[in-house]
Amino acid sequence: MLSSPRQALCSRLQLQVWRRNLTARGFAVPSWATVDPEKMSGAAPAVAMNLCGGEWSSSKMTQDIVDPLNGEVFMKVPNTGMDEIEPFVKRMASVPRSGLHNAMKKPERYVMLGEVCSASAREMHKPEVSEFFTRLIQRVAPKSAAQAGGEIKAVRTWLEDYSGNNVRMLAESQGLPGDHVGQTTVGYRFPYGGVAVVTPFNFPLEICSLQTMSAIFMGNQCTTKVDWRVAIVMEQFIRMLHAVGLPKTDMDFIYCDGPVFNEILVQGNSRMTLFTGSQRVADKLAVDLKGKVKLEDAGFDWKILGPDVFDEDYVAWQSDQDAYGFAGQKCSAQSMLFVHENWSQPETDIVKKISDRAGQRNLENLTNCPVLSWTTEGLLEHTEKCLKIPGSSLAFGGKALAGHKIPSQYGAIEPTAVRVPVDALLDEDSFKVATTEIFGPFQVIVDYKEGQLPQVLEAINRMPNHLTAGIVSNDPRFVNEVIGNSITGTTYAGARARTTGAPVQHWFGPSGDPRAGGIHTKHAIQLCWSSHREVIYDVGPVPPKVPPQS
Repeated sequence: MLSSPRQALCSRLQLQVWRRNLTARGFAVPSWATVDPEKMSGAAPAVAMNLCGGEWSSSKMTQDIVDPLNGEVFMKVPNTGMDEIEPFVKRMASVPRSGLHNAMKKPERYVMLGEVCSASAREMHKPEVSEFFTRLIQRVAPKSAAQAGGEIKAVRTWLEDYSGNNVRMLAESQGLPGDHVGQTTVGYRFPYGGVAVVTPFNFPLEICSLQTMSAIFMGNQCTTKVDWRVAIVMEQFIRMLHAVGLPKTDMDFIYCDGPVFNEILVQGNSRMTLFTGSQRVADKLAVDLKGKVKLEDAGFDWKILGPDVFDEDYVAWQSDQDAYGFAGQKCSAQSMLFVHENWSQPETDIVKKISDRAGQRNLENLTNCPVLSWTTEGLLEHTEKCLKIPGSSLAFGGKALAGHKIPSQYGAIEPTAVRVPVDALLDEDSFKVATTEIFGPFQVIVDYKEGQLPQVLEAINRMPNHLTAGIVSNDPRFVNEVIGNSITGTTYAGARARTTGAPVQHWFGPSGDPRAGGIHTKHAIQLCWSSHREVIYDVGPVPPKVPPQS
């Protein structure tokens, strides 16, 4: 609710400035695009479509999607019902178990997909295409230009990585000599067949595009579902892929709610499903699909500031980025910061430095932005719960934003941190509250003293998820102690340690769970989207005398 006419005017002016900045360079919408980020509005909502069997179509019902900045219905997307899923189910169920291609079947598709990656990367290098995707991401999941542009750069770089022969190299085999002449054994990577990708709202392009293409690389036919609030970005990416040569039948794409897609996966017997999202849904899918899942599930991510103090301004900058970039709406966001007492001395006071940086974030440049999975009331209620932990205090924030038109189903608060002593985490109830994942601009700062590292290690290993972590220290013994006694899948260590912003050249994914999936690398793609198949060739000659029966 706007608190004054002056604030209402300020909000309108901020939105106008933001939109003028987006259009200042005057780029045209790409020829393959079906939406214009600048014209999506209550007066002219964008219209989205499903893709099944190479054909774009709508559904009987549509779902209204509201603009996160002003509450207008600016998109109408298909709301595919249970009575409309049969084509998707049949497509998924009918994919050969040997896939669309493999090392022995249609290997020319490896070459074709490498060419698609090369052409897609070239397309995304065009300024108007890069700007189109950046603007579209900002409309559906408002984030700063740097955050939105980072997705474009990551996807483009990854497509360049898999151009040429690199898709073919994902299917590289391993051979071994046999026991006699004519015998060799070869290990191949084989696809699963009909598979699925399910991704959330926070990265409207990067996660869904990379995982879908990874599935196709390995020979699978993929059905992809993205949170329908942002799925129009992936739809436009698919249309771009078609324009540069991807066969339209290589994948299906659907707008629907969770229960509907769950039914498609079960009835279609999805051979492998990559899920990125909440732990609750991940656990349900693991049961419903009989374990045929890979998970990049929820991330309550920690960072530890070790006893050696250095580069305080940089460390504060990185901590602010990790906790509050895109208002903390990342599975890799810094959720808990363990601060050694040396960082809290008056001459250092790292928490004040973080607070000063966080306080500069604002809606005008989208360095702070709407929270799409929590309401303002919910965020503030959780803050109050944390402040009931013995010894806790409000480090900074804890207030709702004013002077905006963000709809009530979304959250809008200042970057917030609650400070607690490490001893408080020994209490199970306090620990449960403090380690609740909040997909928003909120973190818990935990103070610990020299000699209390064992309590810190005990706390990080009690956490249910182990996606990303940072160890800010250049003391090799300290770093080794933490790494050797923790299991987080993607861990950054050293003076520049972070939790967010994983580049596409390294693995990103959780650890400590046999269901853990990953993204980006050759290993991640092979692990998620193919299985090992051993073929033993034994062509003779046979021995001159038939061996005795045994």
